[in-house]
Amino acid sequence: MFASVFRIKNSKTLCGFKLGFSSQKLSHRKMQLKSKLKNNMLTVGSWITLAHPAIAEIMSRRGFDWVTIDLEHSMINIQEAEELIRVIDLCGNTPLVRLSSNDPVQIKRVMDAGSAGVILPMVRSLEDIDKAFSAIHYPSAGARGVGLARAQGYGVRFQEYKGWLEKNAVLIAQIENIDAVNNIESILSSDKVDGYLIGPYDLSASMGVPGDLDHPDVITAIKKIKHAGLSTKKPGGLHVVEPDPQKLDSLINDGFLFLAYSVDIRMLDISCLEGIKVRDKKIGQ
Repeated sequence: MFASVFRIKNSKTLCGFKLGFSSQKLSHRKMQLKSKLKNNMLTVGSWITLAHPAIAEIMSRRGFDWVTIDLEHSMINIQEAEELIRVIDLCGNTPLVRLSSNDPVQIKRVMDAGSAGVILPMVRSLEDIDKAFSAIHYPSAGARGVGLARAQGYGVRFQEYKGWLEKNAVLIAQIENIDAVNNIESILSSDKVDGYLIGPYDLSASMGVPGDLDHPDVITAIKKIKHAGLSTKKPGGLHVVEPDPQKLDSLINDGFLFLAYSVDIRMLDISCLEGIKVRDKKIGQ
C-alpha cells in the first residue's frame, strides 16, 4: 500500500512542500477554483483512475486547474483516494472526487480526507443536489457529522476548515440522464451547484439511443443543458476522454468553461501507441 511512500515526517517533502499538517495552511488554490467557477472563468482539469501517487504528482504539477479522482469507474478505494488527495493538495493543486454514488458517508469521508469538493454522478433532480450539499456541509447548512481528520488538521484547524468549507467547497453536477435535462433549470438555478459536466453516453442511453451522440434528440438535449448553463451563469462542459487538444479547443470555442481533459489511462495508452506507430512505419518502409 502507500504507507511506505507516505511516511509523514517533517523531514520528508513532496512536490516541494513539507509534509506535516501542523505547518500547512489550507490551499489558496481551492479558494481560487470556487472563485473561478463563480466568475465563469475557464478551468481545465483532468482525471485519475490509477491509484499511484506518482501519477497524481505528475498530473498535479502540469498546470491543470483541478485534478479529479474517479471513484465511479475505477478500482480506487477510500484509503487510496485519501493518499491521492494528499498528493494533489500538497502539490498545490485542487483535488476533486467523482463519487460512485450520492452516498452521504462517502461524501463525508472524501471531504474529511481533504477534497475540495465532489462531482456528483447521475443527477436527476434538485433533490439529488440538496442531498449531496447536506453531506458536504456541517449544520446548520447541512447534516455532515463532525470528525477530526486530515481536512481539519487532525483537530488542530477545525474552525479554520469550517470557515473555508462554508465559502469554498465545490459541488459539480453531472448531467447524464434525461430526467436531469427535464429538470435542468431548477438544478442549475440552485446556489448549491457550482458547475456541471455533461455525460453524453449515459445521457444517450437514458434516451433509448445508447452511444448515438449524433441523434437529433441527444443534440437537442445537450443544447438545452448548455442554454440553461448560460441563463443561470453556471460554467459547464464535457469530459474530453481522448487526449485531443483540437477537441478541447473546439469545446472552449463553443462556450464551455468547465472541462475535463483526458484521463491517465488514455494518456498513457496514446503515448505508447504513438511510439509504436513510428516503429511500424519504419518496418513497413
